[in-house]
Parts: sequence; structure tokens; C-alpha cells
Amino acid sequence: MVNKIWAYFIVVGITFGMITGNNFSINETILKSGKECLEVFLKLFPVVALWLGIMNIATNSGLLNKLSKLLSKVLHPLFPKIPKNHISLGYISSNIIANMFGLGSAATPFGLKAMKSLQELNDKKDRASDSMLTFTALNTSAITLFPTTLVALRLMYGSREPTKIVIVTLISTIISTIISLILNRMLSRRF
Repeated sequence: MVNKIWAYFIVVGITFGMITGNNFSINETILKSGKECLEVFLKLFPVVALWLGIMNIATNSGLLNKLSKLLSKVLHPLFPKIPKNHISLGYISSNIIANMFGLGSAATPFGLKAMKSLQELNDKKDRASDSMLTFTALNTSAITLFPTTLVALRLMYGSREPTKIVIVTLISTIISTIISLILNRMLSRRF
């Protein structure tokens, strides 16, 4: 669905540019965007690779597993329908830990595995379970201790204080997580 929306935006934008006689602007924007995208990728890649490497070391050393076990004890009240020590809680914990460090790309595989294991526990395969919806709310709001990618982008674009957003990000993500969990509980009881 999202692909269709983006395709629609692109077609409408190019069509509008051609109708208004801005063909040169369209070509220039396309070429500049490609160059800027490559520059951003090349500058962000080392930071993301570093943190993914740290996550890999944490996984191989067992640190991530230990943190996941600690966090799964805290998460169990949010997911009462998941049996204790079920693999789903481990995947959910790993996803949350990766998101806490602003590593959405590292969190995604854990999130997909969590959803797959939650679907196995789901009685109604054609609907999302309460646990799946709670996980979606947690994953979307994602408490972020250190927004790695955002700090790297700010540094890349010459910010004098790239880490100044850390406290604001932490506060806003805590508030968004609390609100999303409250709304999740209220709406799950309604439907």
C-alpha cells in the first residue's frame, strides 16, 4: 500500500512539474536527491555499522540475552497472555533494547520474529491479538535512551551540539510510550 502511495506522489509531482514547465527543476531535483542520498548513506553507514557491531557483540557474549531476561520480567505484566519464559518475550525485549539505542535497523529483525512468535500463540489467526497490538504500541512509541541515528545526522549536518536532543528525546519517548500503552489498554477493553 505504501508503495502505491509513494508512486502516486511521484507521478503527480512529475506530472505537475511538466504541466507547469519545470522539467529542468525535476531533472535537477532527481539528480541532486540521488547524490544527497548517497552522501547521507556513506556518512551514516559507519555509525550504524558500529552500533550493529556492538549489538552483535552483545548478542554473542550473552549480554543481550541477560538484558532481555531482565526486561522480560518487567514486560510480563504488559503481556499477561504470553506464557512465562516464552521466546516471544525475549524477541520483544531485544527489540526494545535495540530501539532504546536508536537502532531501528537492528530492532526490525527482532520485531519481525516477535510478531511471528506472537502469531503462533494467537487463537484467531485472521486478527491481531492483544499481545500483538501491545507490542505494536511499544515498538512504535519506542523509549529511546540515545537516538544514535539522529545524533549522527545532526553531527553530519554541522550541529554544534548534536547530543543536545538526547534529554528531550528521552522525555518525549517516555511520554509517548505511556500514552500509547494507556490508549492500547483502553481500546483493547472496548473492542
